[in-house]
Amino acid sequence: MVREQWARNSEFLLSCVGFAVGLGNIWRFPYLCYRNGGGAFLVPYLLFLVFGAAPVLILEIGLGQFMSESGTGAWNICPLFQGIGVANLVMMVLVNIYYIVVLAWGCYYFVMSFQPVLPWSHCDNPWNTPRCSLTKQMPCMVSNGTFNGTLNMSVVACVKDNTTSTVDPSVEFWERKVLQMSSGIEESGGVIWDMALCLLFVWIFVYFCVWKGIKWTGKVVYFTATFPYVVLITLLIRGLTLDGALYGIKYFLIPDFNKLAEAQVWVDGGTQIFFSLAIALGAMITLGSYKKFDNNFYRDCFIIMCINSGTSLLGGFAVFSILGFMATEQGVDISEVVSSGAGLAFITYPKAVLSMPLSHLWSAVFFFMLFLVGIDSQFVHVEAVITPIVDMFPKYINKPWHRMAITAVYCACAFLIGLSMTTRGGIYIFTLFDYYSASGMVMLWVCFWECIAIGWIFGAKRFYDVIEHMLGYRISPFLWICLKFITPAVTVGIFFFQVVTFKSATVGDSYEYPPLGEAFGLLLAMASMICIPITMIVKLRKIPGTLLERLRRSVTPVLKKKQIPKKWISQGMCQTVTVIEDEDEAEERFSLEKSSAMI
Repeated sequence: MVREQWARNSEFLLSCVGFAVGLGNIWRFPYLCYRNGGGAFLVPYLLFLVFGAAPVLILEIGLGQFMSESGTGAWNICPLFQGIGVANLVMMVLVNIYYIVVLAWGCYYFVMSFQPVLPWSHCDNPWNTPRCSLTKQMPCMVSNGTFNGTLNMSVVACVKDNTTSTVDPSVEFWERKVLQMSSGIEESGGVIWDMALCLLFVWIFVYFCVWKGIKWTGKVVYFTATFPYVVLITLLIRGLTLDGALYGIKYFLIPDFNKLAEAQVWVDGGTQIFFSLAIALGAMITLGSYKKFDNNFYRDCFIIMCINSGTSLLGGFAVFSILGFMATEQGVDISEVVSSGAGLAFITYPKAVLSMPLSHLWSAVFFFMLFLVGIDSQFVHVEAVITPIVDMFPKYINKPWHRMAITAVYCACAFLIGLSMTTRGGIYIFTLFDYYSASGMVMLWVCFWECIAIGWIFGAKRFYDVIEHMLGYRISPFLWICLKFITPAVTVGIFFFQVVTFKSATVGDSYEYPPLGEAFGLLLAMASMICIPITMIVKLRKIPGTLLERLRRSVTPVLKKKQIPKKWISQGMCQTVTVIEDEDEAEERFSLEKSSAMI
C-alpha cells in the first residue's frame, strides 16, 4: 500500500505549527517570562532552544521523513530502542484523554458569551453563595499545578478584605458552575451533562477533521492554524488601545538579570521550550513520515522554531497589555493580577472583558481563539495514535474505511474515559493526568534516550550521512555536537533537578491526594517511561546467541534499499545494515509477475 504524503509542504508546516503552537504559547510563556526576570528569561529559553530542543526537533522530523514510518516503525533505525515509539504512543493516548477537556471548557465559555448578561458578571445566579461579591480587587491566593507543561492549572481561592472573605463571581462561575467541584477524588458526584455535551461536540469535531487521514487534515489546518493569528493580532491591537497597556508590557519584558543566578529560572526555561515545540511525543515523527523523501525538512525545522517562539512573544504582548489594563483599572500592582493557565483563561480574562466595551464580543473572540489554538494540537494528538496503529498492520488496514472505523472506535473510547473528568470530582482526575502523564520528567526522559539512540548507538556520523542522502548536501557539524554531547547532558541535567525537587500534585490551596490517588498519578508517569527498558529486555530475550551477539543484532538498522546512502555502498558499510525489500516495490513486482502469468 502506497503511503499517503502531504499534498503541499505548506500543509506539513501548518500542521507542525498548529501542533507546536498550543495553549502554553498564549499564557504559560508570558507568565514564566514575567515570573523569571522578564526579558532575562529569554536567555535560558533561547540557549535551551539552540542546544536542547532544536536538535531533537530536527532529529524527530528527519527520522520520520527518512524512515517513512511512525511509532515503533521509525525506530527500526535502531531496533533496540523501539520502546521510544511505544512510550510516545502511551503518552499520546493519555494526553488525548485530558487535553481535549480544556477545549470543552472553552466551548462552554464560548456559548455562555452569547447570554444577554455574562453569567460571571454578577452574583444573582443560582450557583452563587452569600460570599460572592463584586470587587475591584483580584483573588488573593493562587495555587499552581501543571497542564502538560503548557497550561498551568490555577485554582483561585478567595478575595480578602479587612472584615470577611469574599469570592469574585468569575471564581464562583468557574468552580461552582463549570467544575461544580466535589470535596475530593473519592466523591465523583455524577456527570455534569453540560460539560459532557461540550466534550462530545469537540470529539465529533476532531473525528471529522482526521477521519480521512492527512489528505483531509492538511486542508483543515489552513483555517485552524492560521485564523488564531488573526484573532491574536486583533486582541493585541485592542489591548494596546487600553489604558495601562504599556504598564503591562513593561512588566512582561523588563529584564531582571539577577534572576539568572537562580537554578529554577534555567529549569523553567529548559522545560518550557521542550514543551513548547511539542517534542518527545512522537507526533513530529508522524508528521515527518508523510513528507517526500527528498524534502528539505532541515529548513522547515527552522521555520517551525521561529514561528513557535514568535507566537510566544506575540501572545505575551497581547496578554500583558490586557493585564496592565486590569491593574490600572483596579489600582493594584500587576503582580496581584497576573496568573497562568486556567486562572488566566477561565477567571482573569473573563473578568477583564467586563471592563471592556463590547464585552460579549471580546469574550467570544477570546474563547474562539482558545478553541482553535487547542483543536489543531488535538488533531495531531489523534493522528499520532492512529498512524502507528495503521503502520503496524498494513496488510489488514489497507482501505480508507478501515482507518475511518478505527478512528471512530478510538475517539469513542477516549470520550468515554474522558467523561470521568466531566463529573463533579473530575477536576481531581484531570489534575492527576495533567500533572503526571506527560510531565517534564517524562518528556526529558524520552528526549535523552532519543539522543542516545541516534547520537551514540546508530551514530551521529551515520545520521549525517542519512541527512545528506535526503537533502543532497551536508549540514553544519553543530547538530552532530549537540546530539552527541550537549543535548543529552541538558536533558539529563534538567531531569535529575526535577526529580530532586519533585512535589506531589495538589488541587487548590489545601487539597492533597490520598495515597491511592498519588500512586495512580505515579503509574500514569511510569506507564510510558517504563516502555523503553522493558522493550529493550524483550527484544534481547527474543534474539538467539550470546549477549554480545544479541546486542549487536539489536542495534543493526533495518532499512529499505532506497534508504541506503550511496556513500555506504562505496565504503562497504552495508554489512552493518539489514536491508529489507520495499513493500511498494514488492507489490509492484507481484503485480508484474501476476500479469505475466495471465498472459
